[in-house]
Amino acid sequence: MTTSLWTTRQPMKEPASLPVRYGSLVARRDDEPMQRFRRYGLGQFIHFGLYSLLGGEYEGVSATGAAPAPEWIRAWRGPTAPESWTEIYDRLNESFDPAELDARAWARQAKQMGARYVIFTTKHHDGFALWPSEHSGYTVANSPFRRDLVGEVVDAYTAEGIDVFLYFSVLDWNHPGYTSAVPTDAAGRAGWEQFLEYTRAQLLELLERYPATKGLWFDGTWDPSWVASHEFTHRLEQELREKRPGLIIGSRFRNDEHGSRHFDSNGALLGDYEQGWERKLPASHEMLGGNDWDGVMTIGPNAWGWLRDTSGQYQKTADDLIDLLMRCRSMGGNLVVNFGPDGSGRMTAHEDEIAEQLGAWVTANADAIYDAGHVDLDRTGMGWLTGGDDRLFLTVVNRPVNGIARLRFPADGDRLPVAARMLETGRALETRITDIGYDLDAAVYCDVVIPADFSAPRAFVIELILGETGAGPAKAERIDAWQ
Repeated sequence: MTTSLWTTRQPMKEPASLPVRYGSLVARRDDEPMQRFRRYGLGQFIHFGLYSLLGGEYEGVSATGAAPAPEWIRAWRGPTAPESWTEIYDRLNESFDPAELDARAWARQAKQMGARYVIFTTKHHDGFALWPSEHSGYTVANSPFRRDLVGEVVDAYTAEGIDVFLYFSVLDWNHPGYTSAVPTDAAGRAGWEQFLEYTRAQLLELLERYPATKGLWFDGTWDPSWVASHEFTHRLEQELREKRPGLIIGSRFRNDEHGSRHFDSNGALLGDYEQGWERKLPASHEMLGGNDWDGVMTIGPNAWGWLRDTSGQYQKTADDLIDLLMRCRSMGGNLVVNFGPDGSGRMTAHEDEIAEQLGAWVTANADAIYDAGHVDLDRTGMGWLTGGDDRLFLTVVNRPVNGIARLRFPADGDRLPVAARMLETGRALETRITDIGYDLDAAVYCDVVIPADFSAPRAFVIELILGETGAGPAKAERIDAWQ
């Protein structure tokens, strides 16, 4: 078995066989929830919490460069950090009141964008719970807002037909028992055990309170203390799966007893899908080893929560995200685009623009996205190939200057394009098999003519119908156009 580690861009070598007691609990699943996951295509991530009140700065002083990202602003250190900064941050719950937040509006916008699932931050590293957890006093219940925001998000998105995954950070700066290092004394071990039970209780509480939840997306699981708790996390995963049959769990939750994360020491995926493609994508379909996966992507360089000042930072456009979406689909994965509402609960103007533009493109080209996945054909520098059954889709990101979209098919295959058209408009396109005359080339080339008078403001999709041609017709000079 070969697979890939998200921390590298190279395929893993064949792993040595090791005794693993706390390895993978599931094999590749083909049940309805996982089949649905493979058809999501596009998702939305929402980072929202106390950090959203600040936008990466405090009283006009920016934390950029002194904190890893705006959602990490509690970790602000150095000469620019305000005096008693941790204490100031930890009291932000006293002013947390996003008066303009409307989860139904968020969900409607996500539906318009074409998202089929959402990942929502129930609790980030600061420990502030966006639901009224019975196991913590540091929640929305003890803020001016008071509302169960997780419940509102679950209900609103579910009503729009969008599946909900709950983000949960294990790392918790607010819990007194949390430690990044493995505790070495009795008091530390006792505190850590209390933390583990608190984490278990909150996760089970989320599944109990929100039965519509389809999956869990984990963060903050890299510290040595959590890595050393492999026996506990192994039992907890079992308990979560028993609590909610069909629950989808990402590979970031836990590790085996040898410290191997995402994959156990024998290369088996530790979860239902690869969760490690964060602000990066696989180099090729082959390096995924058949595993399901999604890629989560920020709009800016590295801001998951709202950032007030984005000047000097590139913000991805709808064209960038279309390219990334189809690249993901060409390798059988989903693209999840992150949104970071501001402290009042509003999406930014650029996020609104992204949702509208991306949604219009996705609606027009839905057939090439949701039920179309990886096809075993050579890559093309023009863009990305997706397909299913007898249909093949070429998303043209880089339009060939000669107006010919040339695709390479294996010569021993029994199916070739028999017709082609523009997916959005239905305009039929001339299609022909071209014998280039390369020596010892086990391939057949299909040329699709892009009309000179055709123009498109962004990427466009060519749909091809595949049919059985046989050895004779495969070398014909012309194939009938779309009927």
